[in-house]
Amino acid sequence: MSTVMPRVALHSSDAAQSSQENLPRTANDLTGVEIILDLSRLLSRSLHVMPTGVDRVEMAYARTLIALVPDNLVFAAVNPLGFYGRLDRAAALRFLNDTEARWVNSGKVGWLKLHARALADLFRLLPLPIPRSRCGTRRFYVQASPHHLHHHRKVASKLRREGARFLCLVHDLIPIEFPEYARPNGAALHRRRMDTIADLADGLIANSQSTARSMEKFIAYRTRKPIVRAAHLGTEPPPASDDDAPSTAWRTTTPYFVVISTIEPRKNHILLLNIWRRMVEEFGPAATPHLVIVGRRGWENENVVDMLERCEALRHHVTEYSGLSDAAILSLLKGARALLCPSFAEGFGMPVSEALAIGTPVICSDLPSLREAGCGIPDHIDPLDGPAWISAIRAYCDPLSVMRAQQMARMDQLRLPTWQDHLAVVLDLIRELDSSRTATAGR
Repeated sequence: MSTVMPRVALHSSDAAQSSQENLPRTANDLTGVEIILDLSRLLSRSLHVMPTGVDRVEMAYARTLIALVPDNLVFAAVNPLGFYGRLDRAAALRFLNDTEARWVNSGKVGWLKLHARALADLFRLLPLPIPRSRCGTRRFYVQASPHHLHHHRKVASKLRREGARFLCLVHDLIPIEFPEYARPNGAALHRRRMDTIADLADGLIANSQSTARSMEKFIAYRTRKPIVRAAHLGTEPPPASDDDAPSTAWRTTTPYFVVISTIEPRKNHILLLNIWRRMVEEFGPAATPHLVIVGRRGWENENVVDMLERCEALRHHVTEYSGLSDAAILSLLKGARALLCPSFAEGFGMPVSEALAIGTPVICSDLPSLREAGCGIPDHIDPLDGPAWISAIRAYCDPLSVMRAQQMARMDQLRLPTWQDHLAVVLDLIRELDSSRTATAGR
């Protein structure tokens, strides 16, 4: 299961120490390097009060690169009107601050104020001309989201205008590998994205070893092959915040479990709803824990929605939330007996690492990507093995659960990668590409 395909350098939690050792030299050996960070995704989401996982990743790239290499960093974007250009630095920094504030105050921002701020952001971040490159400057364009990657010609145009080499984060190839879990036409759209980065990127950062292997398979028969590196997404300790989770009786009187994800086929909510109904029928309402589903309703989820809205057996045992603040989700997660993640496919699995970071146990599918995200801590179960899931959930309900205690003990050895660890890999790849070009130019 851990077979590594050629040309993939794998940087996961076991490589975090070496990545951390690279941090003091990040600015020293990047003289003459200009890093252009793409903020297109965040700019396109100005009217959204709640961030997706991809939104959070692009923000983390911005914040961490500002901290590590501020003198090398500039910002650019394809704005919502389709125009590309550089962004004013002060305006971009203000936009990042405003975006984070909007996420924190989700649900408290009125429609009029939200739209007014979005228009102000678009005005302040109008695309600026690309400055002439100074003699000896080497440009690297870094993109952490799939935004506009399906427009091959647009991406090629911005790279040509910048005279930059291209590094891109690959989140997953799930729509290509498992088209049955994608939106209609999702596989074709994602293939266009992957074709773009395979054709134009000089380096790729995969969010897991599993994604890196998938990407290597995708480019295996191409003449041009970008360098692939794997770096786990960062997991930072959550900030202290007030408990604004919904106040409900079951939070204090009933053991409960949380699942955090968009309701879509590959997340396998249908398994959890069916086993919850089975537990109510077999063990009775009093012996059945509560299930908390956090996430918006996605696509092709009619069976799940039907059960949530019409199954009487689940009415008092399953609660669905959408649009909760980070503080509310954190509070729910801290009180849960475990996070549940029965997915059929994942690129990495941020909720798994985030739950472990606050000391909440995890029961999740036995997938290579989730084994990476959990660093060997969670209990892993086949996503089709309903009886095994019931057994584990009932075991975790017991205050004296040996199974849960064993996982809690494993957490003593937990060391999750940080965003500095992740970006150290990105910067190392920039150095490698820069060195190779310099060596070629000197011949």
